[in-house]
Amino acid sequence: MKATPGTAAPTGASGRCVRLGLRKNWSQFTLLVVVNVAVGGLVGLERTTVPLIGTDTFGLTSDLAVFSFIIAFGLTKALTNLAAGTLTARFRRKQLLVAGWLIGVPVPFALAWAPSWGWVVAANVLLGLNQGLTWSMTVNMKIDLVGPSRRGLATGLNEAAGYTAVGATALLTGYLATDYGLRPVPELIGVVFVVAGLALTLVVRDTAAHVALELAQHAAPLSTGESTGLAATFARTSWRDRSLRGASQAGLVNNLNDGLTWGVFPLLFTNHGLGLAAVGLIKGLYPILWGIGQIPTGHLADRIGRKPLIVTGMLVQAAGLVLALTLLDTPLLAGILSAVALGLGTAMVYPALIASVSDHAHPAWRANALGTYRFWRDIGYAGGALVAGVLADAFGLKTAVSAAAVLTAGSGLLAARWITDTTNR
Repeated sequence: MKATPGTAAPTGASGRCVRLGLRKNWSQFTLLVVVNVAVGGLVGLERTTVPLIGTDTFGLTSDLAVFSFIIAFGLTKALTNLAAGTLTARFRRKQLLVAGWLIGVPVPFALAWAPSWGWVVAANVLLGLNQGLTWSMTVNMKIDLVGPSRRGLATGLNEAAGYTAVGATALLTGYLATDYGLRPVPELIGVVFVVAGLALTLVVRDTAAHVALELAQHAAPLSTGESTGLAATFARTSWRDRSLRGASQAGLVNNLNDGLTWGVFPLLFTNHGLGLAAVGLIKGLYPILWGIGQIPTGHLADRIGRKPLIVTGMLVQAAGLVLALTLLDTPLLAGILSAVALGLGTAMVYPALIASVSDHAHPAWRANALGTYRFWRDIGYAGGALVAGVLADAFGLKTAVSAAAVLTAGSGLLAARWITDTTNR
């Protein structure tokens, strides 16, 4: 007789009874949430200060050159996300999580004492590898633990922990930079995140047995001849499956506008008279709301479906970008209102997109589907920085923000057309 989620199952390699569900696995789930706080905190180091380090410390005059660190980060993280799904077939999730933290060890030191801009770009290659492995594994492991009925909540809690840490760190680095300068003090708080993340990861238990249990319980067996390999899953997730295609393009554009504002907003608002503390507030408020907001929106995605939140969230983000420009004569108000709209809009979108991809992917190829989706999503960082740099150099920073608003609204309309809800309850 087939088991149901949450019921007793055969024991795993550790001898523990393996069960699916948030309550059944609350201790490991909570530990993974804390690990993702450290993951988000490490990338939050860069949100306020690094664009200004490029212009003020290294004298860069081209916006595209300044944004090159985001391009390096986005490309590396995207490719690592894509590889992560395949790597899970050869290595345990915990092994990949540990590897990600070891790769991230040099990052805060390189940012603090880089002798040239090339070192900052190289540090962001390492940061992209770190984030691609650690963030991918924490979200995959949480989904493994809870089973199909609470994917929205699980991804919401995971992303909430990470992006709240991004925002809090961006806010803190802004205040530290005001008192101590752009380097090295703000960057060295990253050492705390690396040490804590690696130490906690060593305590985490692997979730391979939970994946095996869900596969045994899954109502729909693989279709005859259905490939679970990366190439087939990449094609299925990128364009062949209508809903997965809709989620992938929405993720790409969501992070395109995040990558664009990551580079543009510190320069735009300092050009309009704001200091580092105010810029830190704006850059911190956006991901804090993005993070905290995903707890209720992740739960809501399990109740009303993924599509309403995805479409509405993209349109709210577009409105936030418009607010940044229309209220620029009062830059602090423009920045705060824009950050609120961007944060809340992204909070609607983020957990719903991951949950939607999980809904449409069989457990046998779900890791590759999530890796493909996260590849397209995080290519958006590089795309946003590239678009921002080219448009800002040619037409100014305001034009870059306007382009992001148009693309984000268009992406929401495509999501409305392509995505279908098949929520597993």
